[in-house]
Amino acid sequence: MVETPRGSRCKIEFNPKLNAFTLAKPLFVGLTYPYDWGFIPSTRAEDGDPFDVMIIHEAATHPGMVLRCRPIGVIEVLQKTNGAKKRNDRILAIPDRSPFEGELQDVRHLPPAALDELQQFFIATDALKQKRLEFLGWRGPSHAMKLIRRAC
Repeated sequence: MVETPRGSRCKIEFNPKLNAFTLAKPLFVGLTYPYDWGFIPSTRAEDGDPFDVMIIHEAATHPGMVLRCRPIGVIEVLQKTNGAKKRNDRILAIPDRSPFEGELQDVRHLPPAALDELQQFFIATDALKQKRLEFLGWRGPSHAMKLIRRAC
């Protein structure tokens, strides 16, 4: 489910108590979401929330849109907040019906500069919080599927 569409200058999140989308936070001036951001419904990741997902594609979407996607990998993240550590991995996926990105099978096949840009984006979105991210590595689609199955 898309929460924050590509190009957005603020993070939008679904609030299940309100059954509505709410503003989570604005981003730094000049920073926008490079791709759609959301979650995988009916999952629960190690941090207790549904699994985060970044959907790599160029189509225009909006909050609440559900896209059938294929996972292409995961970035493993250790999140440190006020001395506490927890995993907060993020799945990367592409829509099933995406002609442009359809050839991308594994996130690790992206150029190293693109992977670094994604890491820097994740750091920048949390820069004003008492949260630090430690990137543990990139894993492929089979590992992403294992995490999703375990989280259902």
